[in-house]
Amino acid sequence: MDFKALGIAAAMATLTSTAASADPTAMRCSHQLPPAHSVAKVIDRWAEEVETLSNGEIDVQVFGADSLVGANENILAVAKGEIECAFSVQFQWGKTLPIMTVTTAPYAFSDMRIWRNWDGSEAAGFLEEKLRSKGVENVVWLFQTNSSVFTSKGKPLAGPEDFKGMKIRGLSPAFDAGLAALGAAPSAMPGSEVYQALATGVLDGALTGADAALSRKYYEVQDQFVVSPVISVYFHGYLNPKFYQGLSDTAKAALDKAGHEAALWAVEAGEAAQQAAPAELEAKGVAVRTATEEENAAMEALMRPAFDEKFGTEDPDSAKLLELVEQLKSGA
Repeated sequence: MDFKALGIAAAMATLTSTAASADPTAMRCSHQLPPAHSVAKVIDRWAEEVETLSNGEIDVQVFGADSLVGANENILAVAKGEIECAFSVQFQWGKTLPIMTVTTAPYAFSDMRIWRNWDGSEAAGFLEEKLRSKGVENVVWLFQTNSSVFTSKGKPLAGPEDFKGMKIRGLSPAFDAGLAALGAAPSAMPGSEVYQALATGVLDGALTGADAALSRKYYEVQDQFVVSPVISVYFHGYLNPKFYQGLSDTAKAALDKAGHEAALWAVEAGEAAQQAAPAELEAKGVAVRTATEEENAAMEALMRPAFDEKFGTEDPDSAKLLELVEQLKSGA
């Protein structure tokens, strides 16, 4: 009997068993969205794809609806390494990285060519570098909507005169300046807190995507919904840089490929939700109407100058990003 050969075989079997039983790397991902939200569904699909492409090396653990970390704490929690991964909507960068909120420029980013061409673009890369400077590694861009709804109770918010004195959900300092120019009193808060604020009268109205109005059940506390292309909204997923650097090349490649795939899924899901949501809202018994071109023009005439002044479009970085975004419109 060849005991040496048997010993080698036993050693190989032990190594194989050890490799097979090695625990996958846990990656906890926090986000604020309810399970029915179109972006939440894309995040779940992305998580499954990362696990598949990494051959199980990464165990993606998704915690939605603020169940792990609150929406306003996600960025800092990832940057500090308290969790590995999170998803945020662009205006949650607020004062930390104002350039992320560029697509909240009123009525400026509704062209879908921007979003179909966004992933992998120079504009996306520009923002990824900015995000890296703030302590996070971006891995996926998820478009939500280029059309929003102004929600209210009793009267629709269609023209500037309808906003006077209204306590309304705000988004970011620059966008809120536009709401204030309409005579409204904006109060910025994450989407997960808006329903309660509307129900208790802390807010009179809100701005959200039509799909989010459905998934968050705003129709239970608001009865007027005006569809308007006032802003474009996107989420993005990011990791703690130290955690990311510690991953294998296989895991990094899996994140890269899954990120590109999910960006396409998000555009498809966003467009489908935009088309279906108004009728689904109407089916809940609320009034839904689309703002006219004249109403949108009147709103833009007041909101955009106030936004530009606050955002600071003369800043070199802002000017460069706007130029890069404009280039995306020439794509297919």
